[in-house]
Amino acid sequence: MNTFDRKMEPQEFRAYARKWLEENAPPAPPERLPITPIEVMTVGQRDYLQDWQRKCYRAGLIGVDYPVEYGGHGQSGLQRIANQELERSGVPYLLNIVGLNMVAPTIMKHGNEEQKRKFLPGCLSGEEIWCQGFSEPGAGSDLSNQRTMAVKDGDDWIVNGHKVWTSLGHFAKWMILLTRTSNDHRYDGLTYFLCPIAGHPGVTVRPLIKLTGETGFNEVLFENVRIPDTNRLDEIGQGWAVAMTTLSAERGAAEGAGSAGSGVGDPAATIRKLIELARSTKRGEGLAANDPVTRDAIVERAILAEGLRQSAKRSRVPALCDHPMRLPLQTKLVVTEFDQENARLGVEIAGAHATLYKLDPRAPSSGHWPLAYLNSFGNTIAAGTNEIQRNILGERVLGLPKSK
Repeated sequence: MNTFDRKMEPQEFRAYARKWLEENAPPAPPERLPITPIEVMTVGQRDYLQDWQRKCYRAGLIGVDYPVEYGGHGQSGLQRIANQELERSGVPYLLNIVGLNMVAPTIMKHGNEEQKRKFLPGCLSGEEIWCQGFSEPGAGSDLSNQRTMAVKDGDDWIVNGHKVWTSLGHFAKWMILLTRTSNDHRYDGLTYFLCPIAGHPGVTVRPLIKLTGETGFNEVLFENVRIPDTNRLDEIGQGWAVAMTTLSAERGAAEGAGSAGSGVGDPAATIRKLIELARSTKRGEGLAANDPVTRDAIVERAILAEGLRQSAKRSRVPALCDHPMRLPLQTKLVVTEFDQENARLGVEIAGAHATLYKLDPRAPSSGHWPLAYLNSFGNTIAAGTNEIQRNILGERVLGLPKSK
């Protein structure tokens, strides 16, 4: 069976997804893709990935669990299978990662009927790219310290402020925007909007050059930007609660439509890449793969990879989820540091050749490991720094007293 059928059983759907991906894997991209979608910089990269997401959506591999009336495919419980097959097949990642993993779950929970019908179809298909407007120069991990202000003006809101570290902002048509609508309350004074970005009057997007030389991040400035009240998500003053839904989805509480498309990769696949690197890297008169210290380090990573795989299964067993945020917070913390340590080990194995940049033909693995290591620090900061994650786990999950 190679035609999507909304009545397929799980095993039928897995067979369909696997066969479709085998027969429809896209050709090589016209230019090198970055490690993850949040580093996509060029129009060529965008167009290639946007076309791929559109094809996956039409094939029924994205938005599987979402209702048909909102652009989904109405097959509850099958998105996880689609994600697994997307990951297994080694096809390119999905571009609209913010839209799939954060925006869609948030609109489904807090949006009204009109908002769901208007925004979800384009979000799932990738026709409309989304970005996230949470972080500010003075409000990173301290999300409640928002200073971007929205003031009511008739049926509109006028927004002034400054957002930063906005991934995909240069290509986004829409932004999920957290603003302050009252200075009287720290948390209850926040309101959440669905804000137009591309070409919208008063919105300025400026690229930020990262340590890697890439410009996937941006800063976004708002100067008297008008947003209709119909684009407000949930009630006035409920922005903090809506933002927590978004962050829960970002940290992995929801198995989003594009969680397999993040570009992070399967932990086991990363271990295989480390083994391949060790087998192709000279070390003294032999190979790095023959060095017992290197072998032990890779085996240690492989054990952790299997632990992560087994731990992921617990999230699907309600009896093992004793606290709603423990596994998502724990997973975000452990996985980002796992990826960082893998990249560090790759750099160590490559040795002096790890100083060669990605455009150098002599660079091991086409320069993947040093680039991945530099990128990994952003992942330990995003969605709340890992230090913040540890505090939340300690205080809210384990019940430990607040640190002084």
